[in-house]
Amino acid sequence: MNYKTLGIDIGSTTVKIAILDENENLIFADYKRHFANIQETLADLLQEAFDQYGEMTLHPVITGSGGLTLANHLGVPFTQEVIAVSTSLQKLAPKTDVAIELGGEDAKIIYFENGNVEQRMNGICAGGTGSFIDQMASLLQTDATGLNEYAKDYKALYPIAARCGVFAKTDIQPLINDGATKPDLSASIFQAVVNQTISGLACGKPIRGHVAFLGGPLHFLSELRESFIRTLKLDEEHTIIPENSHLFAAIGSALNAKEDSSISLTEMKDRLRNSIKLDFEVERMEPLFASQEEYDAFAKRQSSYKVKTGDLATYKGNCYLGIDAGSTTTKTALVGEDGTLLYSFYSSNNGNPLKTTIRSIKEIYELLPKDAKIAYSCSTGYGEALIKAALILDEGEVETVSHYYAAAFFDPEVDCILDIGGQDMKCIKIRNKTVDSVQLNEACSSGCGSFIETFAKSLNYTVQDFAKAAVFAQHPIDLGTRCTVFMNSKVKQAQKEGAEVSDISAGLAYSVIKNALYKVIKVSDASELGKHIVVQGGTFYNDAVLRSFEKIAGCEAIRPDIAGIMGAFGAALIARERHEAGYQTSMLSIEQINALTFDTKLARCQGCTNHCLLTINRFSGNRQYITGNRCERGLGKEKNKDNIPNLYEYKNKRLFDYTPLSAEEAARGTVGIPRVLNMYENYPFWATFFKKLGFSVVLSPQSTRKIYELGIDSIPSESECYPAKLAHGHVTWLIHQNVDFIFYPCIPYERNEFPDSNNHYNCPIVTSYAENIKNNVEDITSGKVRFYNPFMAFTSEETLSSQLVKTFTAPEFAIPESEIRDAVSEGYKELAVVRMEMQKKGEEVLAYMEKTGKRGIVLAGRPYHVDPEINHGIPELINSYGIAVLTEDSVSHLHQVERPLIVMDQWMYHSRLYAAANFVKTRDDLDLIQLNSFGCGLDAVTTDAVNDILTKSGKIYTCLKIDEVNNLGAARIRIRSLLSAIRVREKKQTKRTIIPSNYNRVVFTEEMRKNYTILCPQMSPIHFELLEPAFCAAGYNLVVPDVPSRTCVDVGLKYVNNDACYPSLIVVGQLMSAVMSGNYDMNKTAILISQTGGGCRASNYIGFIRRALEKAGYPNVPVISINLSGLETDAFTDPARTICIRVWRYFPSLSVPHTSL
Repeated sequence: MNYKTLGIDIGSTTVKIAILDENENLIFADYKRHFANIQETLADLLQEAFDQYGEMTLHPVITGSGGLTLANHLGVPFTQEVIAVSTSLQKLAPKTDVAIELGGEDAKIIYFENGNVEQRMNGICAGGTGSFIDQMASLLQTDATGLNEYAKDYKALYPIAARCGVFAKTDIQPLINDGATKPDLSASIFQAVVNQTISGLACGKPIRGHVAFLGGPLHFLSELRESFIRTLKLDEEHTIIPENSHLFAAIGSALNAKEDSSISLTEMKDRLRNSIKLDFEVERMEPLFASQEEYDAFAKRQSSYKVKTGDLATYKGNCYLGIDAGSTTTKTALVGEDGTLLYSFYSSNNGNPLKTTIRSIKEIYELLPKDAKIAYSCSTGYGEALIKAALILDEGEVETVSHYYAAAFFDPEVDCILDIGGQDMKCIKIRNKTVDSVQLNEACSSGCGSFIETFAKSLNYTVQDFAKAAVFAQHPIDLGTRCTVFMNSKVKQAQKEGAEVSDISAGLAYSVIKNALYKVIKVSDASELGKHIVVQGGTFYNDAVLRSFEKIAGCEAIRPDIAGIMGAFGAALIARERHEAGYQTSMLSIEQINALTFDTKLARCQGCTNHCLLTINRFSGNRQYITGNRCERGLGKEKNKDNIPNLYEYKNKRLFDYTPLSAEEAARGTVGIPRVLNMYENYPFWATFFKKLGFSVVLSPQSTRKIYELGIDSIPSESECYPAKLAHGHVTWLIHQNVDFIFYPCIPYERNEFPDSNNHYNCPIVTSYAENIKNNVEDITSGKVRFYNPFMAFTSEETLSSQLVKTFTAPEFAIPESEIRDAVSEGYKELAVVRMEMQKKGEEVLAYMEKTGKRGIVLAGRPYHVDPEINHGIPELINSYGIAVLTEDSVSHLHQVERPLIVMDQWMYHSRLYAAANFVKTRDDLDLIQLNSFGCGLDAVTTDAVNDILTKSGKIYTCLKIDEVNNLGAARIRIRSLLSAIRVREKKQTKRTIIPSNYNRVVFTEEMRKNYTILCPQMSPIHFELLEPAFCAAGYNLVVPDVPSRTCVDVGLKYVNNDACYPSLIVVGQLMSAVMSGNYDMNKTAILISQTGGGCRASNYIGFIRRALEKAGYPNVPVISINLSGLETDAFTDPARTICIRVWRYFPSLSVPHTSL
């Protein structure tokens, strides 16, 4: 019997086929990248099989992420990937306990336990997959195989974020610019993939036993496999590397073939060649240009924005050099005394910005005539400091200022600069001819140039051809404002539906701009950007991107003809302005540059326990430039020799500076306490409490990367914040110390420091993270370790006493109640002392500032942001600019907050934030920078509130997003831009008006009931259909608007902070769509929303809505709160509450939606 089976695996980037004979032996297998052209690629592979074996009748099965639709249209059976892979493993590697499979855009871990199969797969991100590795390789000017070869010679590993290719680029680029070697970077990229797979997919489930490595990346990249083996501590016996491991899904689907489905090779090829038309699911948008004439007018207008150029070969006099060492490219500009551009240079860094810069300078000197000389030089951009140090340039300037100089050259009235580069995006707002605020894409680069470049490459196009195709696209696809990875799947879907490459390119152009406007700048109205907008950065050379910006923002922007080198041009103009007659440039001569040699080495700083990884760039002439240091010790200098106050350092020491009882003194044994989250608020209490009770407290050490990695395999979710992830490592460290028990309480309520606030919750993560630890750390779940995490509140000494009495009078402790109450009393006093000492320190620093004339920055965040592993040395960075650093709790007592705020002020840590911001706005010598941990949901509320408090009183608001990666590049730009803006303001003696922080609520009155329409969001289709008639029957005109989901999302993005949860986006989008529809008289319209009063963000929807109404110009629309907690009351509250309760009582089978009562 000639029974042959065909397995087809259609992955995200490749098509694999495997043909097995009747004995299940592999007789033919191959794979090919499909560049989204799946049908043709599969037909080509089948043709290869036909050429080798001739006609065959096959029993086919299709699998893979892109296979289901095609299987349906071909009439071929489909099997799930996990089943296909499991079948292969059972036959070819039956000992497997865990399989790790990496594909082009997906990653899977499959667990085999007692006959059960459990699969975990990446959902929202393609970080740590094949496409991620490809992106990283292109950054190092190589491919995946080249990366593998480099990694064989690595010496050191750098921490790199693999959850997103974008973040990883942001981490790698400064390392490249600082001279890190390609072998080290390559190995670090592979290690990042390993960390992402383990923490992001395993989510707390251990990877043990025999581990099989499957999929293309793990098959072809030996060093990636080695990284897994090293991290998982696998020996040879437990490592399974099967032959043809990249084809396992295809082989498994062939093994699952059934006799009742057969087809000849020729018939299958013919079906594929006759291109199957798939259904149309992806939405389309309007073309960028309606006609050729419209495009010609656009091109003519843009061609008028030209810089005056001159011929360097015939120029005489002083020249001024500007160098912009950017994230992926190096730009150089040379200008004459009148600002004429004499020379320009734009090139990829090729991983070595210094080498590229020297190449451009050599070019300049070849053209430079005898009567011309470089009189002054200035560097800017990511590599500014390295280039300045290497070539001994005269000046270095933060890139935002350089960009402003260049933009003002084209339009002196410029009030907004939008700069979209390779993987960074900046929006620079100008006020009174100075940089007023800077927004950078700290969280996502889906609105950047490399995003388009990656897509172009994946479709086998050059960037230029890809951009040209977009201009006359007839049906651009709507990709929304999502991450590259999400868009990949949408693009693939659109291609299956027959979308042209032009439609994809135009859709991406729209998406880039939507991301820039809604995610980074967060505008709701183009007029917010200003009337004079200059766009720059290489991405804007793409006509489609520029046109998308003009269409979406409804404006005409200026794109200078040198849009790609504006940073360098601005730096050259700065050099021209700052040069003084008679000054001799310090820059190396061409002879010295030609003779310059340089190399890079790595070293660990031994100055303190941080052990910073230093990159030491050594230049001829015994000069060197060191990066990677958090303080001056790495440079061989004394740390903070001027003793500029740093209250982060002081607080970190003061909080934990308690000597535990010795073993002899500790009559009741040892208690382990993890140095995490709420311990940064309450540790003085616990240290005192346990010491008084006769326990020796073992406190986990300062956080480090090693501590984080200790607990990485028990982290249950990749999306939680870094401070929470660190808790796993701290608890694991304590387990290794063999303490008698670990104590990590859950604290829903802190002390009520601000009695006039709405509440004094902790955030949900801080409140109950110990529950996560209890359920995910194996030694605790197995019962090997005693772990106590009782729920208790710090509301008052009595509340806390009663809960601790309950815990410690239990039989396992049997401590007398009086002892416990005494210990609580001591601990509570100590907590109050520490609080007062912090306030006193704040006052001392303010006095120091007044005495010395120095400035201060309140670095405002959560208590645990004083952890150096979390703040990554930002306080020391601020100190290095001669500025004092204060904490939010050192000044929060100095100025009363005018309430009510526009937001629900219900979290105690955040109440301090608001109070600190409110104090800062009253001082000219003080500014505030907010630290925001990536993934913090509540900061969607707080960042907007702090921003409002400061900016309304004329202060500059700066927010720094931080996560597990120690990259101070973006932070440095933001801080230096802030300082530059402050300097200019001081020079101009700008006057400010201090505005109270309170929100004047418009109350819904009994009178309004008669003729007002009340808009209520649709939160649950069944429930809310009942509300409309119920309220109408009671005499209210309540309307639940019917708004399409897509519109809700698009409008919501304009009005809601992008870190807010998806439901809030939809709710606000829905209401604002109705408000803006013109269907309602906004002078006689109110809005209804529920409030729970609980610890999550649901109670703050009301604040989001009020903010959106203010932004849209409707501040007088009443927003009615319906709640059971007495949060807000008006003429509507009691009757509305009664109606809702009646509705739910009448329909008891209906569950209550999470955001309602």
